[in-house]
Amino acid sequence: MDILDLGPATATMRRLVLGIGDDQLALPTPCTAYTVGDLVEHVGGVALAFTGAAHRRPVPGADGGGEGDASRLEEGWRHRIVRDLDVLAEAWRSPAAYDGMTAAAGVALPGAVAARIALDEVVVHGWDLARATGQRFDAHPASVAACLEFVSGFDVPPEAGDGPFGPPVPPPSDATDLERLLALTGRDPRAR
Repeated sequence: MDILDLGPATATMRRLVLGIGDDQLALPTPCTAYTVGDLVEHVGGVALAFTGAAHRRPVPGADGGGEGDASRLEEGWRHRIVRDLDVLAEAWRSPAAYDGMTAAAGVALPGAVAARIALDEVVVHGWDLARATGQRFDAHPASVAACLEFVSGFDVPPEAGDGPFGPPVPPPSDATDLERLLALTGRDPRAR
């Protein structure tokens, strides 16, 4: 069992969340179902749900969170989400988090799979937020490699509809690992 270090990805996400201006919340994102505000609310809910999955118990505030509804962002949301991202990274440092079955958002799954989903959510949606708000995205190579290995296991042909995030797109012929990951999750990695 490999223990994933969510710390670098959550550190990048924390910086991105703190860098979002109120005037940017209505901007579109590469994750086309969400505005910036919707995506931030989703990320906050993901942090809570997957912290609960690591601990094998519900986390207060996770109910309904992560649905992608900017209207749920309360006063002080930036600092709450930053704190919750720190707790998420810490929760997956425990080897016990990877053992056996758990649940996130009402779905039963192995702990090791839950960790990979949590990492993938933070990495890919971090890129989405960076792209949408004009911020720098710091891709940690080990995080990208773990996510790429995870999403590469999905056999979803483009004509079949949605993959884990959206229909895959062909990556550029000289794609980096990050660009391949983004393409597999339905994003054009070089679109501006």
